[in-house]
Amino acid sequence: MIDWHIVCDFDGTITPTDVIDNVLQRFAGPEWETIEQQWLDGHIGSRECLSRQLALIKATPSELLAYFDSVEIDPDFPDFVDHVLGLGASLEVVSDGIEQGIARILSRNYVTLLPILANRLRQVDQNSWRIDFPYSSDACRAASGNCKCKSTPGNKRLLVIGDGKSDMCVASTADFVFAKGGLAEYCTANAIPHARFDTFAEVTALLARLPQSLAANATSFATDSQELFHHV
Repeated sequence: MIDWHIVCDFDGTITPTDVIDNVLQRFAGPEWETIEQQWLDGHIGSRECLSRQLALIKATPSELLAYFDSVEIDPDFPDFVDHVLGLGASLEVVSDGIEQGIARILSRNYVTLLPILANRLRQVDQNSWRIDFPYSSDACRAASGNCKCKSTPGNKRLLVIGDGKSDMCVASTADFVFAKGGLAEYCTANAIPHARFDTFAEVTALLARLPQSLAANATSFATDSQELFHHV
C-alpha cells in the first residue's frame, strides 16, 4: 500500500459513538439538538453548528477529561494502524471533532504516532468553552469546521474511511472508500466505489484485495467483487 494515503474519520468510525454528541448530551442544554437538526437539514455548515453548540457546554476541564477517559474505540483499530503503516501507507485521523479528546482517547489505547487534524477546544472561563477551526476553508463546499478535502495525498491515491455527513465531500474525491452508516448509503446513491464495513478487523482483511486490484479501475474492481464490495 505504499502509494496510498488514508484519511480516517474518528467519531462513529474509530469510536462506536459520536463523542461530540455525547459531550453535548451530558454538558449542554437541549437546544443543541435544534442546532444539530439545522445542520442535518443542510441549513448551516458544521463550523456554524459546532460553534453554536460548543458555546452551550458547561463543564470543567476535569469533567471533560473524565468523559474522554470513558470513551472506547474499535478494539481492532490499533492493529489496523500497525498493519497499514507496516505496508508503507500514510494515515491521518481527520475529524470534525475535538483534537484534545481524540488525542487523549487514542493515547489511552496506545495509538500515539498518528497525525490528528481536528478542531480545537478553547477554555473561556472555569466551565465555558469555544471551538477553533485551524483546518477550515472559506472555499469548503460543505462549510465544514474541518475541510477534509484539504487532506490531499500528493501523488498518492486517496482512501477514505468514515461513517457520516462530514465524510461525504472528501469521499466524492477519493479513489476508494471504506464506509459504514450514512456514508455507505451516500456512496451507494452516488455510485462511489466503496466497501461497507463494521469493524477494523474487516477493513484489514479487505485491504489485502485493494492495492493490486484497484490500480487499473476502481469501478471494475468493485463490480467484480460483489460479495465484499458495493458499487452501483
